[in-house]
Amino acid sequence: MSTPRLFSPLALRATTLKNRIAVSPMCQYRAVEGRVQDWHFMHHARFALGGSGLIFVEATAVMRDGRITHGCTGIWEHGQVAGLRRIADMHRLFGAAPAIQIGHSGRRGSAAAPWDGARPLNPKGADGAWQTVAPSPVAEQEGYPLPRELSASEIGTIVAAFASAARRALAAGFEVLEIHGAHGYLLHSFFSPHSNRRGDEFGGSRDKRMRVPLMVSEAVRRVWPGDKPLFYRVSAVDGVEGGLEIADSIALARELKRLGIDVIDCSSGGMAGAATLSPRKIRPGFQVPFAEAIRLEAGIATMAVGAILDGRQAEAIVAEGKADLVAIGREMLADADWAYHAGLALGLDNPHAVLPPQYGFYLERRARVLER
Repeated sequence: MSTPRLFSPLALRATTLKNRIAVSPMCQYRAVEGRVQDWHFMHHARFALGGSGLIFVEATAVMRDGRITHGCTGIWEHGQVAGLRRIADMHRLFGAAPAIQIGHSGRRGSAAAPWDGARPLNPKGADGAWQTVAPSPVAEQEGYPLPRELSASEIGTIVAAFASAARRALAAGFEVLEIHGAHGYLLHSFFSPHSNRRGDEFGGSRDKRMRVPLMVSEAVRRVWPGDKPLFYRVSAVDGVEGGLEIADSIALARELKRLGIDVIDCSSGGMAGAATLSPRKIRPGFQVPFAEAIRLEAGIATMAVGAILDGRQAEAIVAEGKADLVAIGREMLADADWAYHAGLALGLDNPHAVLPPQYGFYLERRARVLER
């Protein structure tokens, strides 16, 4: 029996993933001053044991004021590296490539956790609100605080912060790095005409609006080792009037490829409210067409995300050439052994070997003798 495409290895520079299954970066909002806590180790231990080829640590702020909430993980100072290294080492121990996503929240920062409403913190209250920044003083939603417009020199400082964060990610032992350029956060807000109203070299035409994302990508690629893969997450379409269309993201992907980005992680939305908490109805695989279009038109590897529910669906995505990887988020929260169950459903030869031998040995022995 041939190996399902989902379980075939994928070589990205000098890193070879054992399969095409990635655990999405999922914010937990449990850090203290950017430092990971026991919760994060428990959270990632579930995934490390589950057999995925690539596991991402959640969106991690490159600056203190680049957090989304007070509970966001950070990588803006050296003291945050040790905890992240412990997670990366755990991933590697069980055969997964350790990855981390770095970003800046922009105008969507200084907010409460999702289960506390995700609304902006009160700048006049005692909850520690901070001034948010953006390409233009345009509020995320009506009634929300106005962000402060960044100056050219401040943009340079943020670009340098991304590069410094990449160096710390390397020191922490990560094999794969992803730049977060989606979901309404700072880099996305520079690229989108919905939020970028500038008239200088960083706004106006599409080429000018993509300048900051490209500056960040170039700076990160310069310090991230040439043998290690670099991903970039996009919101392929904004889904709002006057926002980004797929042609814009294809154009950006072509430029990112030229700078040495290896994989485009294809999400969408987030320009006016949280992309992952929208009340809008969705269908399984609703974002896969974006990954397919960018892969075909920009000639770059892509990762598909969004309501990918089971192994058969994921197998079809990669086998039909719609994406090179699938990233699983909420289904992993419900079933950290998602990869194992996908292997069973797809008839993988010895699916029990997806799990550590301390688990797989006993499951395989029982499978041989169990009568149903």
